[in-house]
Amino acid sequence: MSWSGLLSQLLEIALAIALAPLLTGWINQWRAWLQNRSAPSLLQPYRMLHKLFNKESMVADHASRLFRSAPYVVFGCMVLACSIIPTLSTDLPLAPAADAIALVGLFALARVFISLAAMDVGTAFGTMGARREMLVGFLAEPALLMVLFSASLISNSTSLTTIVETLAHRELAIYPGLAFAGVAFVMVSLAENARIPVDNPATHLELTMIHEALILEYSGRHLALVEWAASLKLFAYSCIGLALFFPWGVAQAHEPLAMLLALPVLVLKLAVGGFLLALLETVSAKLRIFRVPEFLGTAFLLSVMAMLVQLLLSR
Repeated sequence: MSWSGLLSQLLEIALAIALAPLLTGWINQWRAWLQNRSAPSLLQPYRMLHKLFNKESMVADHASRLFRSAPYVVFGCMVLACSIIPTLSTDLPLAPAADAIALVGLFALARVFISLAAMDVGTAFGTMGARREMLVGFLAEPALLMVLFSASLISNSTSLTTIVETLAHRELAIYPGLAFAGVAFVMVSLAENARIPVDNPATHLELTMIHEALILEYSGRHLALVEWAASLKLFAYSCIGLALFFPWGVAQAHEPLAMLLALPVLVLKLAVGGFLLALLETVSAKLRIFRVPEFLGTAFLLSVMAMLVQLLLSR
């Protein structure tokens, strides 16, 4: 393990934890501007987290240890997911663990814990939100795996660092399979991060919400960790999309000075991606809940088409 690799690994973790709420604030600000509303401050997510951490956590008397430990597990899973995605450099000590299957497994583990915690208290809305969350997961995770496998066929490896190195430093080429994979990835990202048209992160209508129904019973530091983990998940999906479809600007191994250039490039790409996400949410209408399986089924079909096209072209 080199010192440069350890430094880049620690920098990526610190960057993800620090910038994830900022990305959420950036998207919320642009959504308000595009809808001709008064925009909240860019630092509003940090203020909300500070307020929640200073509040007392109210827990139901019959809540088990699972309910109390779920926010810490979910937050840890999201931090670990962000740490194995090559955003600044491919020289990462956790690179051997940066496998596409392991990454999807971390997202699945977090979903299982937060869903079990929502059902642990026994409230009607928590159980309803958990069922809807698992439905989204059952349909979205296979599509995400197919997207990652489509990219892995180009590099002949499921390692994320190998995929990024291959796509970023290979001669300019057109991969038709990645076009289908890109559309599927956007659809999966919207569903996984509770964004319009699948869910509305700003809604408080119990009959339509998914993510908000899961965390109705949380308060204080537990709610702060869950909200921070949601921002980290959005940051992780944004970095996955940038690494797969716009990998340029990522520093290669044994090039520590290149990270100085990779940092502003990453911030610029995240800013553009946040604006495009806000624009997409503004021009889209929320789907009715029974139409969500059709939406995610289309994403899975596109991801399978991407893998089949890539298989045919690689022969």
